Amino acid sequence: MNQGSILIADEMHESIIEMLEKHGFKPDYQPFINRSEILEIINNYDGLIIRSKTKIDKDFLSQVKKIKFIGRAGAGLDLIDIEEAERKNIKIFAANEGNKVAVAEHTIAMILNLLNNISIANNQVKNGIWKREANRGYELAGKTVGIIGFGNNGKETAKRFEAFGCRVLVYDKYLSGFSEGNIFEVKMNEIFEETDILSIHIPLTDETLRMVNNEYFSNFRKEIYIINVARGEIVILKDLVENLKTRKILGACLDVLENEKISQLNDEQKKVFMELVASENVILTPHIAGWTHESYIKINQVLVEKILAFYQTV
Repeated sequence: MNQGSILIADEMHESIIEMLEKHGFKPDYQPFINRSEILEIINNYDGLIIRSKTKIDKDFLSQVKKIKFIGRAGAGLDLIDIEEAERKNIKIFAANEGNKVAVAEHTIAMILNLLNNISIANNQVKNGIWKREANRGYELAGKTVGIIGFGNNGKETAKRFEAFGCRVLVYDKYLSGFSEGNIFEVKMNEIFEETDILSIHIPLTDETLRMVNNEYFSNFRKEIYIINVARGEIVILKDLVENLKTRKILGACLDVLENEKISQLNDEQKKVFMELVASENVILTPHIAGWTHESYIKINQVLVEKILAFYQTV
């Protein structure tokens, strides 16, 4: 049965084609198509799948006449004008569940690296330097972890911190009643009061944009470590660098940056970036927390399930 035609306008694991065809859809995989080319042909399709390349703003949506849904192959919908899409009766969904394990494991890997000086020690030994005492680490077990956001990634990450023997405090503005085991639902003031390690798992919205700044850091009673595997624009890096210098922030694990186009940084951004690079208590990765071989396929599976569920309701 022909369920409809779907334009896939970004690079994805090619298993998406077989998955969709199996259920009667007609996928058109055009991973290198640009925005203007998409708009030339978009009204030939019933659905659109994107990743991060194309911004679905009001101007884009004003030219869309036919599609019933837009699926995002990843977590977060900050590239899509959801309000305008809903006004046009276009269903929007993301594959948040598809990379939750990858994000959680990457979060743990980064903080273990930082606490145990693994990158530093690795580079030293490879250069013939053998320093044991200078690289004495800290145990993750026994730390109090504050998690901001208890969606798919926050939940999965909380479970892993709990398994490492951490006390996990979670603040989510929109959820309640989820305390279980050594994972506790708390108010934000308890996060500020008790956290040793802060891990951010919230979407980028008008409310969270530049939320983590000097004022935010000043609320923490203890010196803390911070992990951001959510969106770079949530944390003001200039303020983070200032707090690293004063040791209010003991270390940072950053998978995302305010501006991830490293070659296009302005002078101020370059200065801040180079200070992060020079800091031994900063771990940087290139937005790969959810980017495993397994999640590449899981994202497809989640998207196809959501597309099928959508078609069952129309």
